[in-house]
Amino acid sequence: MKVLEIKNLKKKFGEKVVLKDISLQIKEGEVVSIIGPSGSGKSTLLRCATFLEKMDAGELSYSEKNIIHSKHGRAIYPHSKELRKVCENFGLVFQDFNLFPHYSVLKNIVDAPISVEKRKKEEVYEEARALLKKVGLEDKENAYPSQLSGGQKQRVAIARAMAMRPKMLYFDEPTSALDPELTAEILKLIKQLAAEKMTMVIVTHEIDFARAVSDRVIFMDEGVIVEEGKPEDVIDNPSNERTREFLKKLSY
Repeated sequence: MKVLEIKNLKKKFGEKVVLKDISLQIKEGEVVSIIGPSGSGKSTLLRCATFLEKMDAGELSYSEKNIIHSKHGRAIYPHSKELRKVCENFGLVFQDFNLFPHYSVLKNIVDAPISVEKRKKEEVYEEARALLKKVGLEDKENAYPSQLSGGQKQRVAIARAMAMRPKMLYFDEPTSALDPELTAEILKLIKQLAAEKMTMVIVTHEIDFARAVSDRVIFMDEGVIVEEGKPEDVIDNPSNERTREFLKKLSY
């Protein structure tokens, strides 16, 4: 089943065109990494897919249900109530964690399932503690974000996203704010989720990681998808000159 489908997405900020006719599909259980130079539109694509930015034109479907359609070349959005419901399909992990500083680790995780989804407290707390164990932070439930390392904060952010029981997870540069040792922590956790067949879309600069974890790699440049395919094709044997140039620069 297709968890996500985007057709002919266009987005500009003022006169600057950031996304120029992007189409892609993400299937259930698939891990897709998006690579490319800074300013290529990778993060904007994620922000449009998660409704943090409004696309100007195009179509978007979750779980094969059309959410955004185009009319006269413009994207038509549903009412905000329906959009909020659609957001239950995915979780989003930011590069700068976005934890609530005045909430404990446990409260950061349980807050949305209880206040937004109105789920039973006992059930949510039990799940949250199981998630903390999964990310290796069961002893930190009463700590506050200021008492955690960057890697620990990111693991809490991943647990918080998973607490909403999403069908897929988006990661926007999940390791860019971390040093190499902490980066390895997070990449190990994402690999674990991939082994469990969690559907994931990962914007990353970690090319070796993208090669190891992805079913498919998308290379973007200047607002378009230049090349996509298996990691061994796109990363190790790219057919497009722009992809080759980008990867060559990274290898120095």
